Amino acid sequence: MKTAGMALEQLSEVVQRCQALPDDSYTTEDHNIFTVAGQTCIEEGNSAQVLSIVLDEKNQEIVRCMGWNLLPPLIQVLLKKEDKNLPQCLAIFNHLLETCRPKELLIGLLEQLEQDDPDTIAESLHLLLKPLQKVLVRLGGRKASSLGMALSSVLDQVAKLPLPHTKEQEEDDVFSFCRCCTDMIDFVRPFVQEVRHNLLNNEMQSETANRTVGRQGKDKEDELRTELLKFCMKSLSHPLLEVHLKDPDTLALSPLRTFATEILNILGSIGESLSSLVHQPLLKRKQVPGFLEEEVRYPKESLASLAHLVFVHHLAADTFPTVFSPVFSLRCNIEHVSVLLSRTEESKLQKGLELYEKSLVRVEDGSLRADLLEIKTFLTVPQNLIKVMTICPKHELRTKGLKVFQLSIDKFNTEAKYRFFQYMLKTSNHSGVEGYIIKNIKNQIDIALQPGNSNVWFEGIQLMPLLRKVFILPDGPETDLLQYLDRVMESLNLLRYLVIRDKVTENQTGIWTELYKVEDVFMKPLRVGVNMSRAHYERELQNTMEAKKSKAKEESVLSVSVGGEELPSMTPESQIQALHSALHTFDMIESVLARIEELIEVKDNL
Repeated sequence: MKTAGMALEQLSEVVQRCQALPDDSYTTEDHNIFTVAGQTCIEEGNSAQVLSIVLDEKNQEIVRCMGWNLLPPLIQVLLKKEDKNLPQCLAIFNHLLETCRPKELLIGLLEQLEQDDPDTIAESLHLLLKPLQKVLVRLGGRKASSLGMALSSVLDQVAKLPLPHTKEQEEDDVFSFCRCCTDMIDFVRPFVQEVRHNLLNNEMQSETANRTVGRQGKDKEDELRTELLKFCMKSLSHPLLEVHLKDPDTLALSPLRTFATEILNILGSIGESLSSLVHQPLLKRKQVPGFLEEEVRYPKESLASLAHLVFVHHLAADTFPTVFSPVFSLRCNIEHVSVLLSRTEESKLQKGLELYEKSLVRVEDGSLRADLLEIKTFLTVPQNLIKVMTICPKHELRTKGLKVFQLSIDKFNTEAKYRFFQYMLKTSNHSGVEGYIIKNIKNQIDIALQPGNSNVWFEGIQLMPLLRKVFILPDGPETDLLQYLDRVMESLNLLRYLVIRDKVTENQTGIWTELYKVEDVFMKPLRVGVNMSRAHYERELQNTMEAKKSKAKEESVLSVSVGGEELPSMTPESQIQALHSALHTFDMIESVLARIEELIEVKDNL
């Protein structure tokens, strides 16, 4: 263990020895002694003596080659702030930034950037981004890859900080996340300006000059531009896809909203058209030699985040041309919606729903043609919506999903609605969703039967194939009626409506022609199924009540299936209540079925 005096003595000796050597011919041992002795001196409080050595004119070549090794203890002192040696350490630090080789400084600074504690991460970033910027500027035309490495390290550090989700968290900025976002924008600003300046110069040059003299410089500019583009794309994915931006009415000065705006401004400044980025799924972009592969260069999640910022938060909306129709924008945005709704994170699901809703609202009701359903995403997005509506743990998202699902139905024209209902009945595999679709079918038939609203899809010969998909039991008489309750009840309600609304003599819907088939494949099997289910549950109820009377142990559990799932262990009282509820359901189905049979008999006798 070296004492402070010994370390200072060793530092002085190695410096004196190196003064006599030719430039940059120092041995590994010289480097090691300088590093260990210099770091020990700073740690032990001898910063004033180190400063004197570092500033000595005779030692500048030594400092240029080896000085960057002093960064670790210097940065520790600068982070503590209250150290009595702070002024001397700051002076050493600033001199190293001016004197040492930029490549080595870059490595040293990035090593010190790596932290794990949230408090230290934010402080390190705040302290080191300006010095990093200065070092990168010193690299001149060779800085592109180094800038990329620095930005990657910075974003990795920021990703370790807790995100502010509420207005209060954003205002208080306890973990300095918002300050880090501001620091990052300040950090990249000179490099953005450099690329912008280069782009403007290239525009002013003649085409010939671009092909000859300017090519090498343009390669450098493209590399720098590529690194800034990567930074923007990563920022759009994290944090911007994971935080919920507050509207100006909620939070007048929002650092996160400002950060998002700045990212979009940077994209524009480095020659990226926001409109082309948002509409990229439908626009063929030019192939540029040396550019990254399209999906790597423009990640789908990042583009979806960009679309959300533009269409939901209206950021940079003034840069968008007004020539794009609402249908074209929907056609583009549904690709982004598909990306977001295929994820499981609630923040992405919410943004997917918001973007889809905003895109649909601008489209006129009943205007989307059926040929759109030949596009894969117009079918996969509803399937993803169903997952949100049925299995998402957050109630607000389930409710929002249902609202957007209905909105999407409203935008289709009659043929598109018809084909969409056919597809959903075939593929949804969820009784609640199928019941909801059948309810929509009933509404469309009702509209078609109004005077002046006649259409070929929801009346007459075209309607029957759709009704055949409705009036069927998935497993015949053995269908689990509790599991398929929503579908069964909506099917009965539709059949009841058709029998009441459509006269036998007019037969606008074709139901009276098809009724014998409906009775065979739906009504009769349903009655058999109700009787079988009631008999089973009555037997289970009798057994349970007898078990209760004989004071059987509570842990003896009956195998009772409700809604397709076996009930968990319950007390006899709870079992009896569940069984009574099931029997009530069968009574309800039978009551509606009996009413329909009466109506059919009355209509037949008219």
